[in-house]
Amino acid sequence: MIKPDYTQPIPDDLGTVHFIGIGGSGMSGIARLTLGMGHKVTGSDLRDTANVKALRDLGAEIDIGHAAENLGNPDTVVVTSALWPTNPELLLAQERGLPILHRSALLAHLASRGRLIAVAGAHGKTTSTGMVITALNRLGADPSFVNGGVIQELGASADFGSGEFFVIEADESDSSFLHYKTDVALITNVDPDHLDHFGSLEAFEGEFVKFADSAESLVVISSDDPGATRVRSRLTHANVLSFGTAGSANVRVVALDSSGPKVSFKLQFGDLEHQMELSVPGHHNALNAAGAVAVLVGLGFDFAQACDAVQPFSGTQRRFELHGQVRGVRVYDDFAHHPTEVAAALQGARAVVGEGKLITVFQPHLYSRTRIFQQEFAEVLAMSDQVVCLDIYAAREDPEPGVTGALIADRFADQSRMHYVPNWDDAPAVAARLASSGDFIITMGCGDVYRMVPQLLAALEE
Repeated sequence: MIKPDYTQPIPDDLGTVHFIGIGGSGMSGIARLTLGMGHKVTGSDLRDTANVKALRDLGAEIDIGHAAENLGNPDTVVVTSALWPTNPELLLAQERGLPILHRSALLAHLASRGRLIAVAGAHGKTTSTGMVITALNRLGADPSFVNGGVIQELGASADFGSGEFFVIEADESDSSFLHYKTDVALITNVDPDHLDHFGSLEAFEGEFVKFADSAESLVVISSDDPGATRVRSRLTHANVLSFGTAGSANVRVVALDSSGPKVSFKLQFGDLEHQMELSVPGHHNALNAAGAVAVLVGLGFDFAQACDAVQPFSGTQRRFELHGQVRGVRVYDDFAHHPTEVAAALQGARAVVGEGKLITVFQPHLYSRTRIFQQEFAEVLAMSDQVVCLDIYAAREDPEPGVTGALIADRFADQSRMHYVPNWDDAPAVAARLASSGDFIITMGCGDVYRMVPQLLAALEE
């Protein structure tokens, strides 16, 4: 894992830009903006993903795999923290003395052209960012944006708009969100994560305090999340709006019903009240919608119009996304990779599946996260009727001796409902055998588990 270097000046002319790890959720969005500015874009990634295909369709030249010869002859190189310092393309770029920009530094530069709305938090960032973006579009504001997932109704994760606002999903994992010139900060929650980087919960929460207090105009923060509550108590910012179910919330969620495929609730703001029904399920999405509305009213938009603009949001890719149905079994995919996210996703799925079984194919992400939260993962996965647990997606980490998906599987209370399948090729058949008409299979994790969906559909056919 490489550390961001913000001392590298941004070139006056980026020229040809090479992205190392171009297929990542953040990198692909910035690459899309760079293409939109008229620059030639090249790149590399380990896998040929949907993001890679979309960028190729826009004109990017992308190699699969990392090798020195993939670098070509760019004028500027963009990197992400997920890279190793030994990456051959990075080493060659350093040897040539090329400008090497961390993705967040380039994004900060691009976003400086507008009033920046930055959305941060351990969970809910992508959905909340999508809600703010689509609502601003409906309100005629036409924002520029970079999101961590493709917004369904826009068919894109990034684009330039003609309006004054620039909306981004801000990454707290390496503290890069502190380097944006933020006008409005939205904090969805401050649930412990990335403690391998921050070292302690206090340090993790301290970064959110810095992020919020540096916002020029407004801070919007959860009233329900314990970590967010602690962060708010430390803020010195003069303009803070809270959202959630707590009685103290400025934008308050009441009469919440998340028992069905659509979540319904009322939002209250002062003496005003508005009925809401979202097409995306789950208690957590009611809170995400409340946060988005709080941002809009904080910007000066009418409360009722803000509610109406947020309500039609149809979701983002890899957030409870339906991919197909075979023999009456629906197959979904979800990005959840932290115990709190897994619990929220499974709660929403449970409301939709009704009387059917909920079968989760879970891929742990990171050795450190699996080691730290092994018991918590086992407990929240028990919300499923059956679990197929894969081995760990390493991402930026080296293997840790003794740390595998078995840590979670062995702690599962009812072993008759847990199936540890370390061999990827065996998992689709195991999940398919567990499923009957009316059931759900949901792949879950932020690694490459989504790539199993076609195999699951094929296994159900067989």
